[in-house]
Amino acid sequence: NVIMPGSYNNAIWQAFRAFKYVLCVTNDILFEYHEILAMRYNNLIANAVLKELMESPNVELINPTFRFNLITADPDDNKFVDCAIIAGATYIVSNDRHFKELQNYDFPKVEVRNLADFLNIVKTMFY
Repeated sequence: NVIMPGSYNNAIWQAFRAFKYVLCVTNDILFEYHEILAMRYNNLIANAVLKELMESPNVELINPTFRFNLITADPDDNKFVDCAIIAGATYIVSNDRHFKELQNYDFPKVEVRNLADFLNIVKTMFY
């Protein structure tokens, strides 16, 4: 169990491992996941998590061919927006405040949920 027991992150990770939702990612997103996990834990754990993601049947690797550039406050966050739009994802799940900027756009509409809300959605739909 890589993620801290009792945290939202752990519960969401366990729901992922139980195939309760599909995770859409790009190569850039995977690189960012690795970077964050390596900083928070270590390279060994980051590599193990990425290996599990890449081998999981509930991960969709998306290759966006268009950049929407909807987030101006932190343009690096656009990789998540582009992935979600191209994949037709239901939500972007993040506690990052920069995603609030997406409320300014009627099209393309991208729903954002924080970790607590997403955990409640997952529990309500699948448990």
